[in-house]
Amino acid sequence: MDAAEGLKKIAWAEAHMPLLARIRDRFAVGRPLGGHRVGVALHLEAKTAALIRTLREGGAELFVVGSNPLSTQDDVAGALDGMEGIQVRARRGESLEAHHANVDWLLDNSLTLIVEDGGDVSVRLVERGSHTAPELIGICEETTTGVERLQELEADGLLRVPAFAVNQARMKHLIDNRYGTGQSTWGAIMGATNLLVAGKNVLIVGYGWCGRGLALRAAGLGARVFVCESDPVKAVEAAMEGYRVVTLVEGMRLADFVVTATGRPGVVGEEALAAAKDGAVLANAGHFGYEYDNAALAAMASGPTEVRAGVEAYALPGERSVYLLARGELVNLAWGDGHPVEIMDISFALQAMAAEYLVVHQQELPMGVHPVPDALDDAAARLVLEHLRSE
Repeated sequence: MDAAEGLKKIAWAEAHMPLLARIRDRFAVGRPLGGHRVGVALHLEAKTAALIRTLREGGAELFVVGSNPLSTQDDVAGALDGMEGIQVRARRGESLEAHHANVDWLLDNSLTLIVEDGGDVSVRLVERGSHTAPELIGICEETTTGVERLQELEADGLLRVPAFAVNQARMKHLIDNRYGTGQSTWGAIMGATNLLVAGKNVLIVGYGWCGRGLALRAAGLGARVFVCESDPVKAVEAAMEGYRVVTLVEGMRLADFVVTATGRPGVVGEEALAAAKDGAVLANAGHFGYEYDNAALAAMASGPTEVRAGVEAYALPGERSVYLLARGELVNLAWGDGHPVEIMDISFALQAMAAEYLVVHQQELPMGVHPVPDALDDAAARLVLEHLRSE
């Protein structure tokens, strides 16, 4: 691990994260997280390091793992692991077994708070039994998939602590999911392929806030945008915004680029893959790398053959090929640096403030999934506006 290079990345990120800087300065004085042991499971890169360092300034002891084996940046992990009060267990490309072992290590550290992306730690906590973390006071979850997993645990009566659905905050899903996902995903796709987007057919599978951002940026790049969406209301919205709404199979026959953003496993299955246009590029913008049925693709095609770093070709019947990016994992982090720095400044400011709120109000919050208080959402928005006005 080149920790020196990681430190450079962290310094660059922090220089462009004014919201988190203000919170970090306040935390350094008030130390609101003093005495807390915080388990962090996030995509481990420079912007995440800025959040971790902010929580550390607040007095917390940090235990850190990655939330996806392909999104960890080893130089950043190495830089963090050398800092006082921060322990890291994460490595890029680690096996799922190693990832699960790291999550268990995280939970072995008598955590009082969990800050995560995707819900792996929360689900594993339930599997192990909540008695394994008796001092835990709450969870902050920042992604759609993770919030849905927490809601499932709550519905089953298994969530024994309060959890903030940070992803549902207006400043998170309206800004991060739309503008962050849109820019970072297309940046990763273009970086991986070096292909032109203008004039091409793009299929967006899923028209939630991430799908909206993906479609918006594809249109801005000059593509013809098609949308596949199972919710009829969202499908009407896509049509009203000028996109052509299609079935999945119809869209696959037309698309030069396919980007999934549903959070659902196996959405693009055998029938859709069999209909894929020759030369189609397949990318995933959902949290987990299961939106393409990779097993079905492997069974029906020969390959994969790596034709470019991060790009694997599968030869289909009829002398057709499709190109899967980053093995179907979250492409903007598996093959990029993730969301723009300024976007994650907002999201991580919400995470830091939500963690502080849990500590201050731990006696008042019942167990279950809670929305982020409007006061925190508004505070983040005001900080953004203040910064924009000062420029």
